[in-house]
Amino acid sequence: MPQPLISIIIPCKNAGPFLSTCLDSIVNQSYTNWEALVCNDHSTDDSWSILLQYLEKDLRIKAFNNRGSGIIDALQTAYAHSQGSFITRMDADDKMSSLKLEILYNLLKSNPDHKVATSKVQYFPAGQIKEGYLAYEHWLNSLCDHQSHWEEIYKECVIPSPNWMMEKNSFEECGGFNSDIYPEDYDLVWRMFMNKIQVVSSPEVLHYWRDHPNRTSRNSEVYQTQTYFKLKVKYMLQIPELSQKKWIVWGAGRKGKSLIKILKDTQKEEITWVCNNSKKINQNIYNIVLQDCKIIPQIREKFIILVTVSSHTDRTDIEEFMNKNGLVKNQDFFMLA
Repeated sequence: MPQPLISIIIPCKNAGPFLSTCLDSIVNQSYTNWEALVCNDHSTDDSWSILLQYLEKDLRIKAFNNRGSGIIDALQTAYAHSQGSFITRMDADDKMSSLKLEILYNLLKSNPDHKVATSKVQYFPAGQIKEGYLAYEHWLNSLCDHQSHWEEIYKECVIPSPNWMMEKNSFEECGGFNSDIYPEDYDLVWRMFMNKIQVVSSPEVLHYWRDHPNRTSRNSEVYQTQTYFKLKVKYMLQIPELSQKKWIVWGAGRKGKSLIKILKDTQKEEITWVCNNSKKINQNIYNIVLQDCKIIPQIREKFIILVTVSSHTDRTDIEEFMNKNGLVKNQDFFMLA
């Protein structure tokens, strides 16, 4: 039986210094029935000329100019030309393990109830990666170890944008690349979650994520906030068992204030704001009086608590407080940061 065609969607903007490495890693895949659809997003470097060279070398590589502007338009432009029955995405400055397509495809084939496959990742070049990125890498890989992606979706994007594979039908049922909010990768993952897509993951590192000063996620303003509260609130309001309850925000720092602003814009009624900082309790901010978190056990309405505290120590203390009061993570309280 012939291998199904896998379409690899690749947005490309000024990736010239890294593009050959990316494309070579695709050409060298053990799984050979693929097409790489690269969309040039108005690059001002030599990306287009490099693409033309590869078009002559390998007919499986195809290149297009973005019919719009930005990464969402680039993804949509490339995807419009896809012919594969399986879809994956790649970043033009990254590289794949030679077994990536084969392993992700086999994961989906051998787990028919699971609709998206992913794996562990590794940032490179070694020795140049900042502590925050290494922590994110470790966290992502721990999700693969425990198959716990959906348990942590409220915190951060749990499936890396260039490291997943889906059947085309399942992908389109989730809305494909038709995002209307940034970050588009986290939006897609939320749509997978909302559509009850099951995740299966490989314990191997199959994707190598390059970090460099010009990476889009470092420089584009749409990726500057790492909380993405607006996106999270959008989807949480679509979940009846959450939207129908009273919402309590825990945290009076920058992130807590940001979330309160977003909730006020959604006209979400009856927002209670709490913290455990004695200096801020009873302050009136945005016409809401901050209350002591100790009131939580006394609240009799049905509620959920949105925790915006980032400190690992404080988060541990908060979880202990919740547990002592019989509150369940991702049911009664949610760690949003």
